[in-house]
Amino acid sequence: MKTAVVLFNLGGPDGPDAVEPFLFNLFNDKAIIGAPQPIRWLLATLISRRRAPIAREIYRGLGGSSPLLANTERQAQALGQALGPDFKVFIAMRYWRPRAEATAQAVAAWGADKVVLLPLYPQYSTTTSASSLAEWHRAAEAAGLRAPTASVCCYPTQPDLIDAQASLIAPALAEAAKSGKPRLLFSAHGLPKKIVAKGDPYQWQVEATAEAIVAKLAAPGLDWQVCYQSRVGPLEWIGPYAEAELERAGRDRVPLVVVPVAFVSEHSETLVELDVTYRDHALAAGVPSYHRVPALAEHPGFIACLAKLVREATARAGTACDGGKRLCPGNWARCAMAA
Repeated sequence: MKTAVVLFNLGGPDGPDAVEPFLFNLFNDKAIIGAPQPIRWLLATLISRRRAPIAREIYRGLGGSSPLLANTERQAQALGQALGPDFKVFIAMRYWRPRAEATAQAVAAWGADKVVLLPLYPQYSTTTSASSLAEWHRAAEAAGLRAPTASVCCYPTQPDLIDAQASLIAPALAEAAKSGKPRLLFSAHGLPKKIVAKGDPYQWQVEATAEAIVAKLAAPGLDWQVCYQSRVGPLEWIGPYAEAELERAGRDRVPLVVVPVAFVSEHSETLVELDVTYRDHALAAGVPSYHRVPALAEHPGFIACLAKLVREATARAGTACDGGKRLCPGNWARCAMAA
């Protein structure tokens, strides 16, 4: 029995010329900008043209392209080794190559007997997992892929995930303690408030992840806070904002340990925003020391988490309760524990 595992991630430009079309693909997604066509197309064109020069400078600092695909490929290789010869791991990026269309064709050509769809987003959002899965189902239908399919919705408190995060955080806390009692700052990508108000479970799942990590650390009196980064545009976003928390830490003169709690792969928002922009902001605000915990990447505990999720999903692929398109309608709490 051959099982194809499809890892979903955001994607990123593979060179300077790809920056603007990558941004266009992002903003032309109705999960990101909900305006109808052709208004969304016009907005995506305008925004991508305006933001491309700034984005190119960011990627220039990373060697001219995003490292996300290479990092995801390493995770795919580690997961494939953990799962064994009956599984093959594929990658589908949402906004740049390899896109779902090409990946679905590759899965069909391989002759998969079952398919497991696995977003590399521990916390579910309509803007990430749902968007990727919806594109996949369109691509799979176009490719004539009929194999029984199961979708992993989310895994914000999966025990191996929490153990892996805690193991990375503990030494950073110990190092930060050399310059005072540290504050643990969990940073996640933000969302406009209006998306959460519509029932998107992302915020409470991020906070559930943070609470589970703190419990695992078992450090009485630990000072910790969840915040949200990468805010853009005029809309009000969920908070507290990361910049405000950096300034509060400066006023309190506490060392910071910053954890990318919703990013499992290194990319521009960790390597530039957290490592450069926020570090400079924090130190300028008076934070005595700044320590950034790495993303989970190929941590053995995280790979074990993914492998368990895949095996559980494989068992239910094609059953009445999971046809690959059913994503926990209205029952997010149950989904977070069981999916």
